[in-house]
Amino acid sequence: MAYQSVNPATGKVLKTFNNHSDDEIERALSLAHSLYKSPWCKSDRGPRLKVLNRFAKLAHERLEDLARILTLEMGKRINEARTEVRITADIAQYYAENAEALLARERVATSKGEAWLEYHPIGVVVAVEPWNFPFYQLIRVAGPNLAIGNPVLAKHASMVPQAAVAFEELLTEAGAPDGAWTNIFATGDQISKLIADDRVQGVALTGSEGAGSIVAANAGKNLKKSVMELGGSDVFVVLDDADVDKAVAAGAEARLRGCGQVCNGAKRFLIHEKVADEFVKKLAEKFTSTKIGDPMDETVGLGPMSSIGARDDIAGQVERAVKAGARVLVGGDVLEGPGAYYKPTILTNVSRDNPAYFEEFFGPVAQVHVIKSDDDVIRIANDSSFGLSGAIFTADVERAKSLASQVETGSVWINTSSFTGPELPFGGVKKSGYGRELAGAGIKELVNQKMVLVAH
Repeated sequence: MAYQSVNPATGKVLKTFNNHSDDEIERALSLAHSLYKSPWCKSDRGPRLKVLNRFAKLAHERLEDLARILTLEMGKRINEARTEVRITADIAQYYAENAEALLARERVATSKGEAWLEYHPIGVVVAVEPWNFPFYQLIRVAGPNLAIGNPVLAKHASMVPQAAVAFEELLTEAGAPDGAWTNIFATGDQISKLIADDRVQGVALTGSEGAGSIVAANAGKNLKKSVMELGGSDVFVVLDDADVDKAVAAGAEARLRGCGQVCNGAKRFLIHEKVADEFVKKLAEKFTSTKIGDPMDETVGLGPMSSIGARDDIAGQVERAVKAGARVLVGGDVLEGPGAYYKPTILTNVSRDNPAYFEEFFGPVAQVHVIKSDDDVIRIANDSSFGLSGAIFTADVERAKSLASQVETGSVWINTSSFTGPELPFGGVKKSGYGRELAGAGIKELVNQKMVLVAH
């Protein structure tokens, strides 16, 4: 199937790209592997970090053009699209400025002699990335891997080919040599063959649990190091002493960001019974008053979902949840007219015997559960196959810290919803994946941590 760019607000096909042939994929791999063997990857990091620095500056300069690609291609609201471009630039700048320190030799205490760890590239990395943050997802791989010296072959989601091309072109303009970062319009079979090739030594994927299990199994079979950032069903906890208005504002933003198509977006709202009525009433008011429409309109609060298929999937999921006993408090409807629009929705009465209790809702749908105690928080939060992140709102920070230590997730946010920053490691546990991206943890995932010892 060809890579096709479709505006989800209108259904109009914007552009179509042909898949790359096997010969084109082989040429890309050969070029990347040759670059890996060259001084550009093996020696002084300076030239590589200059590319990232220049990329960051170019991204800021082209902010409006790049943001427009995101809005037209996958429906991201223009304000959110601008934020994504800025974050993309910030991550590139972070690694340009900090990679030398992050990858500096580390002394190893031993009585056997003088020992240290030093960090080296491992080879070509294959990246498989999703559509929901088209630039941000790519720079999370490009930043650390270009800094360390791993060339990357990147397969982006088939619905965001224009973003994939724009990212590659920006890196090339920033000075990246041929082979450093190569966009490939590849099929699943071609990716499987790449992972099996001895010239590929690392794999990074952000995507669904299903895609992750397939790619991770292939990487494991071929003994390739991999990093998997998969789905999430994050809890958003509001305790009895929380600032309800603050929690409502944060919760609405966290659930509707990206039209709810965010892996670490708030999905399961655990609200203490003492504040549940007030919180749910105010959250419902936020949802019903949100302006839905053209994502290019800066006054719009919710744009379309990424595709008609994605909208139909979430609508079907809500219908099945209701048939199994859930109640729709607000929303639950497809917006009439063209475009992939779905109304912000709140589900209550989602019991544990309802399949929806365990599912990830990848759209503007919030599940609300009323809790009575801190024990309920831990029980419900951890009663999930996912473990990406979570948020806790309370006036008692020490209480929140104690709960945070018991929640089985890769991150916990206290009195704020989740966000991202170059210096903050990101990743999950359980079926949310393994490994970390961003910060020092991210740059040390796909590297050779070489121990050197000089005997006494």
